[in-house]
Amino acid sequence: MSNLLCASFIYIPMSADNQKNHLKAYGIVYFALQKGLKAKWLLNYDGGAFLIENNEIVEKECVIRGVSHRVISDAKSVLILEEISSPSKNQEAVTLEKAPKIAVYSPKDKMPWDDAVTMVLTYAEIPFDVVYDEEVLNDKLVLYDWLHLHHEDFTGQYGRFYSAYRTEPWYIQQKKDAEKLAAKLGYAKVSEEKRDVALKIKDYVIGGGFMFAMCSATDSFDIALAAAGVDICESMFDGDPSEPNYQSKIDFTKTFAFKNFELIKDPTVYEFSTIDMTRKRNIPKTSDYFSLLEFSAKWDQVPTMLTQDHTRLVKGFMGQTTSFDRHTIKSTVLIMGENKANGEARYIHGTIGKGMFTFYGGHDPEDYQHRVGDPKTELDLHPNSPGYRLILNNVLFPAAKKKKQKT
Repeated sequence: MSNLLCASFIYIPMSADNQKNHLKAYGIVYFALQKGLKAKWLLNYDGGAFLIENNEIVEKECVIRGVSHRVISDAKSVLILEEISSPSKNQEAVTLEKAPKIAVYSPKDKMPWDDAVTMVLTYAEIPFDVVYDEEVLNDKLVLYDWLHLHHEDFTGQYGRFYSAYRTEPWYIQQKKDAEKLAAKLGYAKVSEEKRDVALKIKDYVIGGGFMFAMCSATDSFDIALAAAGVDICESMFDGDPSEPNYQSKIDFTKTFAFKNFELIKDPTVYEFSTIDMTRKRNIPKTSDYFSLLEFSAKWDQVPTMLTQDHTRLVKGFMGQTTSFDRHTIKSTVLIMGENKANGEARYIHGTIGKGMFTFYGGHDPEDYQHRVGDPKTELDLHPNSPGYRLILNNVLFPAAKKKKQKT
């Protein structure tokens, strides 16, 4: 007898009151897609619920992983889909076709808790491969549907940790390892190697890839693109001074998201440019929130998928790059999460060529001010994290069969 029960579906609610573990729910959907089962993402319905073709294995996994679910009849599923299809409802049912193949760009020695994305992927039990400079430069990204950029510094300035940590053993070793890898790959400077990595990633997105980045990987990536061929690094980073008047040589047409930013010239300052709002913020922790914008589920499916959550108000959190100054964001880029009163965007999205990118400010959605050496976040304590849900929306949306977006 087949395990497939064609007359019923597994319904996974995603509202605040009805789901015990929002984060692991995404892993269940991914697991079902891996098994070749049909699934739908019910946008703006019950917190962005999921409907999966019933299968005994998936049902057991829901129980094992502690994911709230119930089995509903085919007739009930038809009623839900009919309700969602009503023109008066800002809702839509999106078909999920296949489990996207995921890559995380990260140094191989980094631990999962060094990065929010690898941590939540591990917690949700969603498989991923770790890739780094060699794989990128050898065109291995074409094997993947989705790429996350670890909290990297693509400018070759070692995260601008020089002032505070230059005597620390971990900083010294990190610098040595980066220089060794650059030399192995045929580069005289780490900055030149990182530039070519950024250009390869750009080609991957233009060709149809989906890219997600957080914290310093967002602005440093765009800075590396804008400064391609320009030496912006001081001698403590690459052995020689930066070139004169380098700010005037920055080409904003090469970037994904940002424009008209000023680079921070003092190498002892823990900041890359005027893109980031960290040093401009004056918001107490108790009132640090950002709002998710609402989009048309029937016409703007991608941003609607990316903003699915059980709340429209999400706790803020700090990072080397905490948020983005709205004045530096290109008009072609969509702001999906913002603190409007402070003039900052937290969560943005755009299209480049055939692909898409999402930038998310901050380091860890459940660690307000993560510092070097801080203990890892235990996601078992935050299974319903709205901030982490935004990451997992990005992981899952490449699986969707998308309608043509409104122009």
